[in-house]
Amino acid sequence: MSHIKNLIPRTVNPDIQKERSAASFDVQEFAAWWQGGLAKLNTKREIERVLFDDQEDGYGLKHEYMSHEEVYNCMVKNLCEAAPKLKALQQRLNPGGSDIWPACLTNVQATGLFPGNHPLATHITMFVDVIKGQGTPEQVDKWAKAAENCNIIGTYAQTELAHGTNVRGIETRADYDVKTDEFVLNTPSLEAYKWWPGGLGHTANHAMVVAQLYINGQHKGIQMFIVPLRDAETHMPLPGVDIGEIGKKLGMHAVNQGFLGLKNVRIPRTNMLMKYTKVERDGSFTESPASRVNYLTMVYTRCLIVNLNATLLLEAATIATRYSAVRRQSPIELNAPEPQIIDHVTQRLKLFPEIANGMAYHMAAEYMWEQYDQTVLEANNGKFDRLPDMHILSCALKVLASTDGCAGIERLRLSTGGHGYHIAANMSNIYGNAVAAITYEGENTVLLLQIGRALVKAWANYKQGQPLSASYAYLASSMQLREFPKWDNSWQCILKALQFTAAHKTRIAFENLSERMAKGQSQAVAANNTGIELTRAAELHGRQFVCQTFMEQITGAKAKKRSQALNAVLENVLELFLVQTVLNNMSDVLRFINLTEVDLRSLQKRLELSLEQLRPNAVAICDGFDFHDKVLNSVLGCYDGNVYPRLFEAAKRSTMNQKPVQKSFETYLKPLMKSSL
Repeated sequence: MSHIKNLIPRTVNPDIQKERSAASFDVQEFAAWWQGGLAKLNTKREIERVLFDDQEDGYGLKHEYMSHEEVYNCMVKNLCEAAPKLKALQQRLNPGGSDIWPACLTNVQATGLFPGNHPLATHITMFVDVIKGQGTPEQVDKWAKAAENCNIIGTYAQTELAHGTNVRGIETRADYDVKTDEFVLNTPSLEAYKWWPGGLGHTANHAMVVAQLYINGQHKGIQMFIVPLRDAETHMPLPGVDIGEIGKKLGMHAVNQGFLGLKNVRIPRTNMLMKYTKVERDGSFTESPASRVNYLTMVYTRCLIVNLNATLLLEAATIATRYSAVRRQSPIELNAPEPQIIDHVTQRLKLFPEIANGMAYHMAAEYMWEQYDQTVLEANNGKFDRLPDMHILSCALKVLASTDGCAGIERLRLSTGGHGYHIAANMSNIYGNAVAAITYEGENTVLLLQIGRALVKAWANYKQGQPLSASYAYLASSMQLREFPKWDNSWQCILKALQFTAAHKTRIAFENLSERMAKGQSQAVAANNTGIELTRAAELHGRQFVCQTFMEQITGAKAKKRSQALNAVLENVLELFLVQTVLNNMSDVLRFINLTEVDLRSLQKRLELSLEQLRPNAVAICDGFDFHDKVLNSVLGCYDGNVYPRLFEAAKRSTMNQKPVQKSFETYLKPLMKSSL
């Protein structure tokens, strides 16, 4: 297809070049800051050079014309061909580390390497890390290195066909046989089959199975077990293992999610992870010192989800913003030339808040990783005080990042008009990868209810005069105010208003819950009937946290390390995020805070002004995220801005265009056209 290659100009679209020339800050400084330093930026670019420079033309699109089975096998092939490159890069750039191999199987480069996804993500992000985090030193030595090197491939099997977010309700059980020093695992019904684990279908030969532990018929809670699934040589399922793939999904095409049934499958006692909870040879049981220690796995995974969805949102924002700088349509002045659509204020409102949202969630995730590392350090030393707060905050961030991210990606797709509907725009794949996070690792509404219950518990502690942890401290400080102070339009004022509103929503949820219980409802029934108030309070709890974290990251001590020009741009993004957040939640804010017409008009003007001020820097900000063209994989979002030649090239690559007449013409269409009714 050499004629296709000639369609793409070697020059950059002049409109998008004009945008870059107008930027008020140094894009390289932004990119280095975004990646965590110049050294990390340079390493990232070197990795991408090695991985992407020799990719064939059309690499990112060809899987769209394959069958389901072909996509899976193609992505496995791509993965196995990439592995030696990644291992060699790891050895050359950071010997002994894991930031390239296996990290590049799950970070942003993975979408460029595996445009149809791949089946090892769950192995890397959960199977390996759960062993490291909750295995004994002996178990880590036995399993972790082999798993990291992919000598064994695992998955994380928790969700069942009939049980998801309610982990305590899962039916898979592991009975300890003291005579043989083994656990016997069973899925006692069809509903108990494991369902959805990535890579389980035809890739993994081990699984981290989450099951109910029983010793001498006594229930000992939820535990995790390493279960071999397939023969190491033939890859055939082992006796008692019923395994396969669940079929095609909306997205994640080659992730190979599977089902798993177990019938009297025996594993050694030492295959149960025992860093915290232990089963001895004689069947004696030692419970974990912290009942919620298994939440560490969920906290870790939810932090990954926030990172992932923030990245996917920013990928979509980059595509839509670059396209909006190239696309010209609908004169603003009568008889004037068609402007770039990014000059329409309504288009800016579709684009720029999503840039701000993605940056805010990215910053919140960075903060959470710092807190997670500290929590793990404390847990290793027997301290678990921080874990409940980390669990609740990670739930809140996972909910908001996935909900806002998916809504934002769809909004951005719509902002690109008809061309965004084309598969080569890649908006549909980005959405398909993002939207699953609304359900997996805790369905969002269920998580909001968990947060809501934690909030009313914290409120009860406050009412009883007990001290509150840092993440709930705003409840007390807000309630010390008889009424909200006069609106002064500052960022701190907006943050305090959101906290004041969140505190009162928690108060209302607590009062309604208490009232229902006073009328004779059980606590569980009353909580169900208070679900609307609980979820709304939970959402606002999360939003005030994101606003507070974003503001601290942009205006705090770290700002001194950045140039004045870069700080000015970041403060513009922060302004847009805070103003948009308070406007989006104004119906609740006005319930508790008396804003005047002047105050409301001022917020609207600030929104419009922030959009206007962001306009000259929008393309450059997206450049600063430093997404490689192979990662974006979009004809609308390429760095050179040559949208229309790339769209036409993608059309030419359609398998139907490789021959001028389809076989259905002679067989069906021609007879129809020649028939007489």
